[in-house]
Amino acid sequence: MSAFDAAAMKARKNEGETPIIAYQGLVKNFGLLQVLKGIDAHVNRGEVVCLIGPSGSGKSTMLRCTNALETITGGTVLFDGEPLPSDDKVRFVRRRMGMVFQSFELFPHMTALANVMSGPTTVLGMPTAEARDKAMGLLSKVGLADKAESYPSQLSGGQQQRVAIARSLAMDPQVMLFDEPTSALDPETIGEVLNVMKTLADEGMTMLVVTHEMSFARRVADWVMVFDRGQIIEEGPPAQVFDAPLTDRARDFLSHLGWSG
Repeated sequence: MSAFDAAAMKARKNEGETPIIAYQGLVKNFGLLQVLKGIDAHVNRGEVVCLIGPSGSGKSTMLRCTNALETITGGTVLFDGEPLPSDDKVRFVRRRMGMVFQSFELFPHMTALANVMSGPTTVLGMPTAEARDKAMGLLSKVGLADKAESYPSQLSGGQQQRVAIARSLAMDPQVMLFDEPTSALDPETIGEVLNVMKTLADEGMTMLVVTHEMSFARRVADWVMVFDRGQIIEEGPPAQVFDAPLTDRARDFLSHLGWSG
């Protein structure tokens, strides 16, 4: 580790405390294909960590291993200092992690309000009136209080994704996981979702974000990890990764995206 790396590591939020998420030698194979090749990394409480890199480099797979949507081949994923359980108890860990996918995953037969209420009422057993008040507050937070009675088919892609974020927040997660949340959106609605995510970041929500939105990562992330072929080839604060990358591969990746600092 260089002197720059060591200084940057010390500057990370809550560095020295138990990370909320840690990966120790994480390996994931799909048949003979090794997608993750021994990842060692961590996410501290209150951090926004963005994962960037070419498509197919392992970013989304690592995110899905984080809450056991994918079983790991080797190594360990720790959540709040404890290994992810491999049995039915994993559902209790998942409650503490909200996840927002590329596709919106809303229930098409439910209104926006009912979608946001569904987790608190069915999983947490929250009384309907309390869940409704909470859901309305979250829809207001994401700028969609006026769409509470609209169905997903009546909403734009950006609006559907904001409902999906509100639905995840309704479970009071300790961490929010975002898997390319704007990749299915048209350019006019991408900003709506990124603005909501920035608000969450400003409020101190711990976030792990797979994204191709380099400007968002540069502006909002506390820490950036660059993936290539199943490995983290560079990591650091955005100023280092974007403005002065240390590796040729990271520099090449960013230059092909037209990133000029």
